[in-house]
Amino acid sequence: MRGIGKFIMLALWVATAAGNAGAGAAEAPPLMLANVYRGQVALDDYWVSEKLDGIRGYWDGRALLTRGGERIAAPAWFTRDWPQTPLDGELWSGRGQFARTVSIVRQQSPDEAQWSLVRFMVFDLPASGATFRERIAELDSVVRRIGKPWVQTVAQTRVRSRGELASMLDRVVREGGEGLMLHRGASRYRAERSDDLLKLKPFEDAEARVVGHVPGQGKFAGMLGALLVEMPDGKRFRLGSGFSDAQRRDPPPPGSWVSYRHVGFHDGSGLPRFARFLRVREDMPALQPAPDR
Repeated sequence: MRGIGKFIMLALWVATAAGNAGAGAAEAPPLMLANVYRGQVALDDYWVSEKLDGIRGYWDGRALLTRGGERIAAPAWFTRDWPQTPLDGELWSGRGQFARTVSIVRQQSPDEAQWSLVRFMVFDLPASGATFRERIAELDSVVRRIGKPWVQTVAQTRVRSRGELASMLDRVVREGGEGLMLHRGASRYRAERSDDLLKLKPFEDAEARVVGHVPGQGKFAGMLGALLVEMPDGKRFRLGSGFSDAQRRDPPPPGSWVSYRHVGFHDGSGLPRFARFLRVREDMPALQPAPDR
């Protein structure tokens, strides 16, 4: 993430989430998670949509939650007339507006004028037992019944070849989008990571938890040199590039989650190659790091 304001804003939300976790850890909703598309599937089986760069939102039938399970303080009018059935989607305020979306959604006392800029872009029905191909029609019906202009379905389309998929990715990125999502038409909603849902971006990205700070040297003396981070599989590595000077002076605290971009993995170790910091993951609650090994 670029810019001092964006980083401070995200760090403050992570600190708030950590405080809330101390008072009683939130339970993450049962979400379907994506693998990375590397040409490993037949495209004829998949529906394709734009990957929206917003905040994952899960409506459990009563409250709007982040990916990590933190309750979002949306205005009452925003979720009025929403169904009791769960909805999975993205809180989004337009391409290139991630920081603005975060600043709106993280507030404990919602700014109603600012919330008017946010849309809930719905892409799935977690409680439905139908296939995704069938859920598309179900979802359109649910959103029509809600009847609010700020609740919309994410458009789904088909592609016939890898060349057509690449062209679609190029167009979306040129227009300011983040990438694409591919969803297998015959899949059921399962709260796990699988090839039923795939993401395609110009670069690979992933999340890791901060477990420590490595002091800087030379021009970074007295600041952060690198984050020591832990991948979901327990592997640790140093994340040392992609930070502004402001971020090096005030780095993400241990326990917080960060996103990083990389170019594949090293053979043998399985660690990411050319990893570069992107931003703090404000939608994943901070956790106390495990002891150093």
